[in-house]
Amino acid sequence: MRISIIGCGYLGAVHAACMAKLGHDVVGIDADTWKIGELQAGRVPFFEPGLPELLNDVLASGRLKFSPDIADAKGAQVHFLCVGTPQRKGEYAADLRHVDTAFASLLDSLEPGNVVVGKSTVPVGTAARLAENLAERHPDAVLAWNPEFLREGFAVKDTLSPDRFVYGIPDGEPGVRATAALDEVYSTSLSLGTQRLVADYATAELVKSAANSFLATKISFINAMAEVCEVTGADVTVLADAIGMDERIGRKFLNAGIGFGGGCLPKDIRAFMARAGELGADQALTFLREVDDINVRRRMRAVELTRGLLGGSLLGKHITVLGAAFKPNSDDVRDSPALNIAAQLQLQGAEVTVTDPQAIDGARRRFPELTYEHDLDCAIYDADAVLLLTEWDQYRSLAPQHAAQLVRAKNVLDGRNTLDSLKWRAAGWNYKGIGRP
Repeated sequence: MRISIIGCGYLGAVHAACMAKLGHDVVGIDADTWKIGELQAGRVPFFEPGLPELLNDVLASGRLKFSPDIADAKGAQVHFLCVGTPQRKGEYAADLRHVDTAFASLLDSLEPGNVVVGKSTVPVGTAARLAENLAERHPDAVLAWNPEFLREGFAVKDTLSPDRFVYGIPDGEPGVRATAALDEVYSTSLSLGTQRLVADYATAELVKSAANSFLATKISFINAMAEVCEVTGADVTVLADAIGMDERIGRKFLNAGIGFGGGCLPKDIRAFMARAGELGADQALTFLREVDDINVRRRMRAVELTRGLLGGSLLGKHITVLGAAFKPNSDDVRDSPALNIAAQLQLQGAEVTVTDPQAIDGARRRFPELTYEHDLDCAIYDADAVLLLTEWDQYRSLAPQHAAQLVRAKNVLDGRNTLDSLKWRAAGWNYKGIGRP
């Protein structure tokens, strides 16, 4: 099929390359000419494993091109809206300016029978509003909502081999037409057994918000249990193993630590709360406020634990933070717990050095007052404490004997509970995990 992708940020660039990989003829559209130039040259403006190779492969095939001109979307049969929905400044609600602008600009390029597909995470009710606008301008076109479920670090796999598709469609013949178009777009994945669920607009919009809220709740729950474990002497890792054996609960996302971050989970649960309030259902989601509070509280707890490791004072102490990205295999520092903790330590008098395999440039733009070092050995040299806050493989595999030869004092905070505590203690380290005795 001929497909246009409106918005070539993280979601759009990945979706464009993957749709071309599936055999479609794809044009990616974005108003940012620098970004378009980079992508057209085969350079990915962010870190995502596997994407650079895939991008260059499909560019060479001739099935993918990028353009800053929305008019180049004309001729496509299916148009995907893949723009961002950040949190509004000073509010919990989602900022839909990019969605509305992209949708309005696309209207001039639509042709009879076209299918417009929203992939952005939006507040419930957005699709119905856009569908009304579309019907006024192009009564022969149809809107569908097809939420994305990408995990940073696994986005290519999640697009080419997703665990499910959700189609939000209107009633009647337009819905049948939208479903047929999406089935053709995703025919390869569907033929390999990917499940498909067809729903109304509101349900499709709620799926992503509900899924992220559930994951956030599970993470905050185990972090709340970590707080209880710390005052009782229990071990949260064993506790998580035990309750995770219950098939009703499962072990995934029951890892205590410094909490979640990134550009999706925090802003999505806040936007969900805000929209519920607008609809008069705010009481249904009051628990999410505590989920958010627990998550933020973990960051201050990490600062307190670091102070305890250092004898009660942070003033003048050299602290090395391993990790700036909100998760490994990503360069995304949006709402990063690791970076936030590093900044708090600096504000309270410590001298903080941050290292990360991919996220230093983005971290430096956000917190230029911190010191950054690419080389791991140089980063931990002469440190009074080492904090593992993003669980990159090279940090998880760091040898405690080697690290001991470089630091000033052998204090380590395992903010993700990924290190072998027995091995580090045997090497003479003052080891502190999260919710572990």
